[in-house]
Amino acid sequence: MRIAFSKYEGLGNDFVLVERVEGTELGREHARLICDRRRGVGGDGVLLLGRSAAGLPSMHVINADGSVPEMCGNGIRCVALHLARAGRVGDAPFEVDTDAGPHRCRVLESGATGVVEVAMRAASLEPADVPVRAPVALRDAPLEQVDPRLRWTAVSMGNPHAVTFDEPGQERAQLAPRVQSAAIFPHGVNVGFARMLGPRALELAVFERGAGWTEACGTGACAAAVAAVETGRAPRGAALAVQLPGGTLTIVVPAAGEPILMTGPARHVFDGVLEL
Repeated sequence: MRIAFSKYEGLGNDFVLVERVEGTELGREHARLICDRRRGVGGDGVLLLGRSAAGLPSMHVINADGSVPEMCGNGIRCVALHLARAGRVGDAPFEVDTDAGPHRCRVLESGATGVVEVAMRAASLEPADVPVRAPVALRDAPLEQVDPRLRWTAVSMGNPHAVTFDEPGQERAQLAPRVQSAAIFPHGVNVGFARMLGPRALELAVFERGAGWTEACGTGACAAAVAAVETGRAPRGAALAVQLPGGTLTIVVPAAGEPILMTGPARHVFDGVLEL
């Protein structure tokens, strides 16, 4: 099976983008082979670009380990840039369907490197939405069964996140997988370690489901910004600079129930054909 692909990256979070062709479907095992950095193309995940029943461009994500996340913020910026480079969308906003629902995108700058604004879904702290097994929303709350010294805020961005602004020090590497697999999160959780750099800037490292430590995480940046606003560390409605290892995303957290705005870069790296 010969597969044409495009390699993209957003702040170092890299993907192999494949356009779905009828009669040729990539599965989880294919994704693991493709993302292998020694024996495949290499990537944090595979982006499958297709078309939804409603006629929208659609994005389906498979992580490097074969798991399937509901949404990928860096991935959708790469998909939007790909559509712009292919001449399928213009300057006007357009929607891309995902497993977490449609998201409105706008390509602000296109070319080999572009800048994309995405109206992410509205955030939720409701336990059933995250999901998290807790009687009330977790806002700066300890996870007693993991480590009662640290406080966490649980946020849904269409996928689950747990964010702490407490510093675990050298225990971070051991703590992240323990939080991710804690029974309180029935679907697992993306684990964010944040540090405020000022009222409108924060630093973030994310341990992602299916990918581990990543250069960047778009939904994680949104979740951290939401956690900062919900706990009074940052103002609502302001542009927040979220500094990730791979670069910076700009996040705006509006009124509750409104979409979170994420703006950041995406870059086309190369095209190729892979034999599976």
